[in-house]
Amino acid sequence: MPARAVAILVLCNVVWALNVVVSKIAVDQLGAPPLAYAFARSALVMVVLLPLLRPLPANLPRVMLVGLAISGGSFALLFMGLETASPSSAGVVSLSGAPMTVLFAILFLGERVRWRRGLGIALAFGGVLISVMSDSALEAGPGLVLVFASAAVGALGSVFVKRIELSSIRLQAWAAVASSFVLLPLSLTIESGQVAAFADQPLLLAGCVVFAGLVVSVGAHTAYFRILQANDANAVVPMTLLTPLFTIALGAWLTGDPVGYRLLLGGAIAIAGVAIILVRPSETFTKRFLVRNRL
Repeated sequence: MPARAVAILVLCNVVWALNVVVSKIAVDQLGAPPLAYAFARSALVMVVLLPLLRPLPANLPRVMLVGLAISGGSFALLFMGLETASPSSAGVVSLSGAPMTVLFAILFLGERVRWRRGLGIALAFGGVLISVMSDSALEAGPGLVLVFASAAVGALGSVFVKRIELSSIRLQAWAAVASSFVLLPLSLTIESGQVAAFADQPLLLAGCVVFAGLVVSVGAHTAYFRILQANDANAVVPMTLLTPLFTIALGAWLTGDPVGYRLLLGGAIAIAGVAIILVRPSETFTKRFLVRNRL
């Protein structure tokens, strides 16, 4: 790849990692209800990408379901998990999305897995398990369960992306629509204090929402998919493995995450396992969402 493309990809990874830290600050320190925060992010993306909703895509219900899974649904679970989980541990646990994508492809699409990818799946799950056995991760157990559920929902949705005839940016627009229409009533039903939280810290929370919606979802993902179109996926997608590394570093720096040897060892093993999965070809699902299974 050209040096410019590599530099943009590295910047995208920094932005994605920083999004985990910013979201942690939003739902933990600033007190934003996680479903309301996820709705605000989706609503902003929907408004910005509104012109891309025309014409209506074929099989709209499938587009909406897949979009909800890889956008607002998985983000809502992630934000709920970040109320107690640290960004660093959440970044490592999110790596479980790659092996789960392969497992869902086996279950639903008839994907065939030989021993190399089987080894990668085992290493990825094993590394995540080692990471969550650290003292700090055990204390945030319920939060990490939600982060794991977030990765599972995103992986399930990403398996079916290949069956949707829609560009990535248009899929993102419809994903924002589906997420907004689900998350708003859900937040109003099971959460409270949404208005008070945003009224108490309007500028800071608005900045978090703008960062998550415009910089991360629209900016970084658009740049990522454009680089994917111009270069070999086998060169582009593995670079997304930088995200958990940056997440651990930024979490330790900005939110004071405790980073012990178990987290680092488990993260290294999980990244090695996901890397093995990435280099093996697949005929049933697309690699572009293998690591980044959230829009």
